[in-house]
Amino acid sequence: MNKELIVSSTRHETMAAILEDDLVAEIIIEREKKRGVVGNIYKGRVNKVLPGMQSAFVDVGLERDGFLYVSDVIDALEEFERLEAGDSDDEDSSPRGDRPDAKIDELLKAGQEILVQVVKEPLGTKGARITSHVTIPGRFLVFTPTVDHIGVSRKIDARDERGRLRGIVRRFRDTHGFTGGVILRTAAARRPEEDIIGDLSYFHQLWSETRQNMDKVRAPAVVHREESLVSKLLRDHLTADFSVIRIDDRKEYQQAVRLVERIMPSMVSRVHNYTKEFPIFEEYGIQSEIDKALRSKVWLKSGGYIVINPTEALVAIDVNTGRYVGKRTGRLEDTIVKTNLEAAKEIVRQVRLRDLGGIIVLDFIDMEERKNRQRVFQALEQELRKDRAPSKAIPVSEFGLIVVTRKRVKESLERQLTDPCPYCSGSAVIKSTATICYGLLVEMQKVSDELNGQSVLIRVNPDIARALREEEREVLRELEKVFTHPVTIKPDGQLHHEQFDVMAV
Repeated sequence: MNKELIVSSTRHETMAAILEDDLVAEIIIEREKKRGVVGNIYKGRVNKVLPGMQSAFVDVGLERDGFLYVSDVIDALEEFERLEAGDSDDEDSSPRGDRPDAKIDELLKAGQEILVQVVKEPLGTKGARITSHVTIPGRFLVFTPTVDHIGVSRKIDARDERGRLRGIVRRFRDTHGFTGGVILRTAAARRPEEDIIGDLSYFHQLWSETRQNMDKVRAPAVVHREESLVSKLLRDHLTADFSVIRIDDRKEYQQAVRLVERIMPSMVSRVHNYTKEFPIFEEYGIQSEIDKALRSKVWLKSGGYIVINPTEALVAIDVNTGRYVGKRTGRLEDTIVKTNLEAAKEIVRQVRLRDLGGIIVLDFIDMEERKNRQRVFQALEQELRKDRAPSKAIPVSEFGLIVVTRKRVKESLERQLTDPCPYCSGSAVIKSTATICYGLLVEMQKVSDELNGQSVLIRVNPDIARALREEEREVLRELEKVFTHPVTIKPDGQLHHEQFDVMAV
């Protein structure tokens, strides 16, 4: 698979697009005024401890308190003392905090200071999900400052290679006084010793600075902020599959070159600075894909289409044949299967592009033959393997209903780029003109006695004013009968479609 990374960066926001075989697969956005907080480390203060829920709310300085489960807690007081003393456990010891019988009120008290990391962005009315098990990812290893343990990825199965990597870390710890734990990633396999030491040296310096920050600040405060969007993408996802990386900002380009030189020197030649005046997202057709991703209907090449409806509880996706009627001599079942197979691929692309999460219900077109239903399900599973977010698909109906669960880590593309409609408040519908006119008549009948036969001025939205003078003029005549005086209708563009204001003249 051929991949490309396209980055558009300004002082206000950075937008990155990952293209797979020339199709936009993912859009990642980071705005300077609303930078993501996942990965940030905070010195927080416990606000509430809830024994009934075995959880706590921790003030980390964000708009809402972070939510901490008991399983994500380590003894904060013990941890702060250990960090101050620079003690370390045996490197093969189990991570602290694995105490299934521990109670939240035994571990935390209101007002207590605790070191936490955000693992899930605040979503809607929910605060950030946080953990006491701090992890900082690098290119070849993950640093775990609160757990003295050397781990190796299970995908590195060669015993001699696992021993070699552990030996590198042990020697570095002994010579540099390195504290904390390390998990060696799959990317570390067969890498030269200097690459591993490069990551270890970086984390040794980083954590020394972080500990100094902890001493200087009072809770709540951030003590370590995650790297920029481009650096995170290159650190976590750069592989030989990427044929080119294009960045339109000179400063971001230079930072990317320095990072790639450190982690994958052979890839430096693939990093390019885009210098044309024409916007980079327009040049590569990415902006049009973003615009389409904000619409509910997505057309398929065959002429079929899918409809995507996110709700508070789940996301519903419906598949339709649309304009596609199949071959003249073909069977209906073949037409349906072809549409469903094409839809399965596009659905996963749209889920990744829009960053939809939670429960996703897919309603494929009904198929009679069991082998065809299985074929569509397998095609869906195959596409889901390309997704970085953990997901699982389950067929729940013989008639094409499939449920997908996908881990939600950050806000969807729609939530990031749009606001709720001020008219419909997110319901996607408003009262019809006729409904508002008839409702106005009913409300006026309620208050007619209070106006004592005075002339009346009614301010309404311009659309309603037009309707009362044209197709709903009978309603206006009824109003005049109710008040026994002329009724003046005044259009007011400042009024909501469903609002009206009544004044006695």
